[in-house]
Amino acid sequence: MTGEHPASEADHLESWTTAPLLEDRVAIVTGAARGIGLEIATVFARHGANVLIVDLAEPDAQAAAASIGSAGGVAEGIGADVSNEDDVDRVIQTCQERFGSIDVVVNNAGIIRDATMRKMTLEDFRAVLDVNLTGTWLMTKAAGAVMRAQRSGAIVNMSSISGKVGLVGQTNYSAAKAGIVGLTKASAKELAPHQVRVNAIQPGLILTPMTENMRDDIREAKLKEIPLGRIGRPSEVAAVALFLASPLSSYVTATVTEVTGGRYA
Repeated sequence: MTGEHPASEADHLESWTTAPLLEDRVAIVTGAARGIGLEIATVFARHGANVLIVDLAEPDAQAAAASIGSAGGVAEGIGADVSNEDDVDRVIQTCQERFGSIDVVVNNAGIIRDATMRKMTLEDFRAVLDVNLTGTWLMTKAAGAVMRAQRSGAIVNMSSISGKVGLVGQTNYSAAKAGIVGLTKASAKELAPHQVRVNAIQPGLILTPMTENMRDDIREAKLKEIPLGRIGRPSEVAAVALFLASPLSSYVTATVTEVTGGRYA
């Protein structure tokens, strides 16, 4: 398949990410039943974290947790709508009851409702902002309160390259993902005196079911924009999330890390 990964250092991620960087830590990962979120949850569990997987459909969250458990990790799944404050509070309470603390949160939950602005409905604009931006704010606020009290914690917010450059057909998504950058920097400054770090990741074109089904001509056009000449892997985003969640990044906060292969640099 054009754009497939050539042999590179990315093929060795599994070998160098085996040390338990998150041993005995507790992590919440939203939108983690599949795709990038599941990869992040899996890598965290492999590094010793107890992981609470959050997804809109509880059976999907529980199935993802079971897949991690079958590989020797510790994970539980819970259904929740991150744009609903009561659901978010329930997630926080559940995590504390089951695992005793909250050390890491990855705000990965998100939806898309792509259309040109001329055709986009107000409902679809608001839905994307509610889940992607408001959901991230609610989780950051609730988890941040716990982390402030324990004077430690790391929050990783999932933005997108769309939030940096703006993409046609994504006025809602680009606005939400740009908002996550501002939210990350502001909340990082508020929480820094309490030894809580907040950072963001901006993935580019990553190999997911959506990109696998992309038309060949669209794929080729996008590949021409990427200096590294290939599509990224979910494991390459997860590796950055692991760094930002772990003590390796103990002096890193309020940053935005692009995982794009150099696209739109």
